[in-house]
Amino acid sequence: MPQPQNEEMSFWDHLEELRWTLFRSIFALLIFTVGGFFVMPYLFDNIILKPCSADFYTYQWMCKVSTYVPFLPDFCDQTFHVPIVNLNLTTQFFTHMSSSFWMAVLLTFPYLMYEVWRFISPALYANEKKSIKWVFTGGTVMFFIGCAVGYFMVYPVTLRFLATYDLSDAITQQVSLESYMDTFLLMIFIMGVVFEMPILSWLLSQLGILRRSFFKKYRRYAIVGLLIAAAIITPSGDPFTLSIVFFPLYGLYELSSFFVKPDKPVTEDD
Repeated sequence: MPQPQNEEMSFWDHLEELRWTLFRSIFALLIFTVGGFFVMPYLFDNIILKPCSADFYTYQWMCKVSTYVPFLPDFCDQTFHVPIVNLNLTTQFFTHMSSSFWMAVLLTFPYLMYEVWRFISPALYANEKKSIKWVFTGGTVMFFIGCAVGYFMVYPVTLRFLATYDLSDAITQQVSLESYMDTFLLMIFIMGVVFEMPILSWLLSQLGILRRSFFKKYRRYAIVGLLIAAAIITPSGDPFTLSIVFFPLYGLYELSSFFVKPDKPVTEDD
């Protein structure tokens, strides 16, 4: 029977290694949080609050596309602006702190995954190390791709719809800083997690829980479920906005099917 390459570690050795893993991870988060605190005003003006203005990259691109596709929503309104207001005295300070922390989590995500890998790798066999290393690498890349899709596509489209939605002319539309940041972080991190679907499918396949026939059998139900999820994420109702979220989600569903094991062939003994 094959054995792990490293010598067996005692309980206290594992505990000591875990302590140093946590220390290095927390130290990295602390350093990046402090650094993020100093650059956060610049990031707010040029990245975080950028979707509030009509000159945001996504709006400009969609405005050009709308000249060729007439049924698209109007993204060419150069007067579009979402005013952000601060309602509580301490909100700006705590938003500054929390935003610095979440930026640190985002930037140190590859390193944190490396620390997890470094901690668990001594207990793995050589073939397991190769597979898990691929999972951590692929999961990190997919997470950043998902965050990018959330920032450039999902969030600005959702913001534009919600910020221009009028229930009554008597209501003045203003967005609080706290509400804006909660939605901003939620949308981006949700998309980052959703893009882990192929990696999760691969893990479930390795455990024998998921097979390729599942995706074929439940494809119709998945399409309906993904349409509902896309409608919840982007509640604008127009087909174009809905498709911006639906097609990436459906693409992930189909991509996940390639990462799982095919069904076992049926033998006469079965």
